[in-house]
Amino acid sequence: MEKAVQQVKAAQEKFSTFNQKQIDAIVKHIAETAFAQAETLARMAVEETGMGVVEHKKIKNELGSMGVYESIKDEKTVGVIHKDHRLKMTEVAYPFGIIAAICPTTNPTSTAIFKTLIALKAQNGIVVSPHPTAKRCTVEALKICAQAAVEAGAPDGLIGWITDPSMEATTRLMHHPAVDLILATGGSGLVKAAYSSGKPAYGVGPGNGPVYIEKSANVKKAAQLIMDSKTFDNGTLCSTEQSIVVHKNIKEMTMRELRNNGAYFLNEEEKMKLGNVIAPTEGQLNAKIVGRSAETIAGMAGIEVPVGTRVLIAEEDRIGKDVPFSLEKLAPIFPLYTAESDEEALRICEGLLNFIGRGHSCSIHTTDEEAAQRYGLAMPVSRVMVNTMASIGAAGATTGLMPSLTLGCGAYGGNISSDNITARHLFNTKRIASGIKEVTVPKPAPQGVEPDIEAIIDQVMREVQGNGKSMDLEDVSTTVRQIVQQMSKTL
Repeated sequence: MEKAVQQVKAAQEKFSTFNQKQIDAIVKHIAETAFAQAETLARMAVEETGMGVVEHKKIKNELGSMGVYESIKDEKTVGVIHKDHRLKMTEVAYPFGIIAAICPTTNPTSTAIFKTLIALKAQNGIVVSPHPTAKRCTVEALKICAQAAVEAGAPDGLIGWITDPSMEATTRLMHHPAVDLILATGGSGLVKAAYSSGKPAYGVGPGNGPVYIEKSANVKKAAQLIMDSKTFDNGTLCSTEQSIVVHKNIKEMTMRELRNNGAYFLNEEEKMKLGNVIAPTEGQLNAKIVGRSAETIAGMAGIEVPVGTRVLIAEEDRIGKDVPFSLEKLAPIFPLYTAESDEEALRICEGLLNFIGRGHSCSIHTTDEEAAQRYGLAMPVSRVMVNTMASIGAAGATTGLMPSLTLGCGAYGGNISSDNITARHLFNTKRIASGIKEVTVPKPAPQGVEPDIEAIIDQVMREVQGNGKSMDLEDVSTTVRQIVQQMSKTL
């Protein structure tokens, strides 16, 4: 860890002299090279972690490489980035320096590529701490990026990593005096550690996003999208739908369409068996089910399901630590909640998010724009997907959201940002501002200077004589005060 930080520090000092054109050429070559290795890295990730689907991890690697590159390629991130002639102000970008990046086991290679690209685009160096269960594939992705960077003219050592990661090494990396910013993607404990490091940090919270199938929805299309989203990489994306909430008027139709798309509905006995596998300890997810297929998980629970079963579903009406199906599962498992009305649906969805996943994401399927608006305004999240796959929609694959594999949860989730984190979050902005307004500053009265009494008496007499009529004591007093005030302003 220490060696990696020192190498990156030396390289970043040289890199900080590069111009925008040089940096853009390096970032482009890294993205293209990583994109070409997307399938190889996907296979490595599945083999090492046992999680997910090769074809789907390939898509994530492609999004994390060229998808991200296309979204940032035209952004100015070096030197003068904006001039406002009306306000006579120039904005200048300057890098944080060295970024410590933590990568998860669920999306190891795609996150490594993505964080490397946005860090270098903003003229930073990066040191990555892989997850211990995904270190081989993560390091391979970083080696590919590092070699491509050097080929394009970057200083050697600009991309570093911890070869033998551990919680101790990661903690020391986050506290290292040379580290300037932390990009933390992982469990809540890791994110809290990043926030308590004393460094600026972008962390993310857990996802537990519900999907509401509103009564006007195209049920056939909604069921297909939800099932495709839930089975994408076996549910390892934190933005994936975790619970289905359906309006009672379309419940039977929805269940039929879900079955048509490979869902298996559990009976009460099977529900209890699977619940014990989801959370053997109350409130704690069993890591062994993460990223596994529905058939594999059913086998773990001793449940026989038809060949080709894609998702396991159980009807549910409760939320809490003692309700395993209401947890964030990161696997092809759904609870199905029935809502008597739109108002009840909102209460259920909000209850799920307040339990786990507040600030992250949720989704709705509807043909009623007003219903989508009401839902979006009511939900305590940072992104709401409408009529699309929430899993990859939140990451920008099927929506206009910024392509990203680090999704901020904002104030709802205790994060500093509610954005999809990208290159623009990884540099600072210096502002050179010229004066555009004139301000007259009044001079204060000198301390201890007495007004000229003779002058005041003389002026009062002139006022009295010029008035042409007699003045009582009150008139004289008022005149004296006015003259004293006028004279004080000129002192």
